[in-house]
Order: sequence, then structure tokens, then C-alpha cells
Amino acid sequence: MINVAKRPEVMSPAGSKEAMMAAIQGGANSVYFGVEQLNMRARQTNNFLVSDLDEVARLCHDHQVKTYITLNTIIYDHDLTLMRRIVDQAKAAGITALIASDQAVMNYCRKVGMPLHISTQTNITNIETVEFYSAFADVVVMSRELTLKQVSDIVREIQRREITGPSGEQIRVEIFAHGALCMAVSGKCYLSLHSHNASANRGACIQNCRRTYVVTDKEEGYELEIDNEYIMSAKDLCTIDFLDQVVASGVGVLKIEGRGRAPEYVYHTTKCYREAVDAIADGTYSEEKIADWKERLSKVYNRGFWDGYYLGRTMGEWSNHHGSAATEKKIYLGKGVKYFDKIGIGEFLIENHEIRRGDRLMITGPTTGYHEFVAEEIRSDDGHSLEKASGGTTVSIPVGVKIRHSDKLYKIVNA
Repeated sequence: MINVAKRPEVMSPAGSKEAMMAAIQGGANSVYFGVEQLNMRARQTNNFLVSDLDEVARLCHDHQVKTYITLNTIIYDHDLTLMRRIVDQAKAAGITALIASDQAVMNYCRKVGMPLHISTQTNITNIETVEFYSAFADVVVMSRELTLKQVSDIVREIQRREITGPSGEQIRVEIFAHGALCMAVSGKCYLSLHSHNASANRGACIQNCRRTYVVTDKEEGYELEIDNEYIMSAKDLCTIDFLDQVVASGVGVLKIEGRGRAPEYVYHTTKCYREAVDAIADGTYSEEKIADWKERLSKVYNRGFWDGYYLGRTMGEWSNHHGSAATEKKIYLGKGVKYFDKIGIGEFLIENHEIRRGDRLMITGPTTGYHEFVAEEIRSDDGHSLEKASGGTTVSIPVGVKIRHSDKLYKIVNA
């Protein structure tokens, strides 16, 4: 068993309001999200605005969830005004901390007293670097290329030296626990910049590495297609089947990657890791539970799984297919119309495809977050019981959760 007070924090991605609520519902201790364009997912996510920060802080505070802003791109001179505005507003709103890699952000956070975490982009690999950054931050993210033994040695040395951050608390170590891995060292890739003038280090990566490639013999022009593997597209990291070793290393924060992912991904990955951390804490972590978690994780977006470099691998594992290897997918059906509170019935406009009695369904929305259920009954707008309904019709379904106009209805099917 581990000390319950010292169980690591489960940190979940929030690329949208729907995903943020899904993370909260899944049991996250903290969420991280981008604001405006100064973050590493500026291209891939619906980033929050500075004007959203009061609402975000209030929502997460009500659920006892910490909030971290990823202000982790490289900063140019013309970004400094926006950077300062984000930091100032985050401090005023009560955001827990910022995550940064640029010294300009570190310096300004220290000047104004805004709590800071050091991003993986700084590539921290040793105790002396941890001690250096302790002048700026309370949490340091380790390089993704370290082994668990190296992480454990750093944590032990932090404790021995009693290295504390600006808050006076001992420095905490964060590592990546689950999700997509970039082929570049600690995410510092320039491939997208070279090919399309779209810098990954400015949040504009076009993900060239996820594509297929042809090798050309420059002397005679023969072309060979690289078969079987997407040679720069790594499988997704998954640590849940050795999470007990991860926790034993003494890490303080477990990061789930995925700010570009849908609410169902955020909900299920968060819930699995929440359950796993709790099982380790109470002594019920087992092979049977691991198998169940792996099966559930495989249902949502993934490129296949591997254990990263934590257990001593010297080479990565590369995906052998394009896109997701998820065993399930969602099909958009329609949107919410109204909710009948006394009877727990939701009314939906079916816009696409067909809904049938017995279908597995999901609802996502900014306030609803993520909700999964079975269509045990379907009724037409005149009250008749239906076996199925097609696009263009309005139906009522028992949902078990309040729905709103902004909610979307999906059917879950085997991939």
C-alpha cells in the first residue's frame, strides 16, 4: 500500500469545456488547458479565452480540482504583452499554476508571484537541473526519455537535499503516464517548421510524423515505400499495467496527454487511472483489474500501446497503421432540444443516421460533460413507442442526466 496522503495527482487534459467537465467526472485531481494561442496545442484544440478564466477557476474550485494553464510555447517579443495579460488574469482568477518552458514566462511569474510548473520542453534529466528550476517552480516535469530508475533516483535526491520551490513545499516531480508521444526528444521537433513553416514549438505542428513515406534512390530514381510501420509515428504511452512501479518511484503528478482528444477519451482515461491509483493505495491493484483497464482504454482513441522508455527500452515502438486503433467509435446522431426534469426524459432532434432501441448512446456538452447510456425506450414527438427513428425526426429518450441545447448525441459502435 501507499500513503493515501501521498498518492500521485491524476492530471487530465481539457482541450474544450466538454473535455474539462469529462475530466472532472472521471475523477481528475487537476486539469490542464491552453489559453489563446500561446500553447503547444494552439492548432489542434478549441483553446480557452482569457475571459473564460474566472468561470474555469470557479467550476474547478467547486469540484476541488486544480487548474493549470499551459503557456508552454517559445515566446517572441511580440508575444510578451499577451503573455503578461494571461499570467495577470490567471493570478486574479485564482488559477492554480502555469506550465511554461520559456524563461520569459518563468521570470514574469516569479515577479508577480504566480505559481509555476516547468514543462517537459525544458528536457530535465538530472538533479542539478531540478535544483536550478526550484527557484522558479514547485513542480518539474521530467524528460520523457528517462527510465523509472532515473526518475526514482531524482525523487530520492530531492528528498535528501530537501529541495523546495517558491511555495516552501518540497519540489514535486511530474511524468507522462498515458497518451501520444512525439518522436522528438521531449517534444522539441522542427520537422513541421522545416516543411510547412508551422512550428511545433509554437503550437502549430501539422504532424508530418504521422504520415507514410517513400524512400527514393537519388542515383537511379527507384522508389521504395516504407512498409508495415509509420516510421516516425510512435505508439501511445500506457503505464497502467506497471503503474505500481511508477507510483513507487515517488512521482507526484501523473499526466494524461490528450488536449486534442474528445470528451469520451478524457473521461475513460481519467477514470481508469483514477481507479488504478486508488487501487494501488488500498492494496487491490491486480492483474484482473489491469486487464479491464487496458480493455477500456483500447476502446477510445489510441495508436496502439507501449511502455515508453520507463522500463529501459532503447528504441521506440512505431505504429503500423494510420489514425486510431480504438475498438469503438462514435457516430453523430443529433442534438438536444429540451429536458423533462420530473420524468428524466431528454428530447433530441435526430439529424443523421438511425437510432434504434437498445443502442449504446453518449451525450457530450460543455456543462453535461460526458454521459453514456442505453436507449431502453424511444418515443416519437406524439408519444408513440418506436423501435427506430431516422434523421429529421424528434424523439424522446430516458437519459438519466439533464440535457441542454448545446449537447450532442452519438451512437457508440464497434470500430
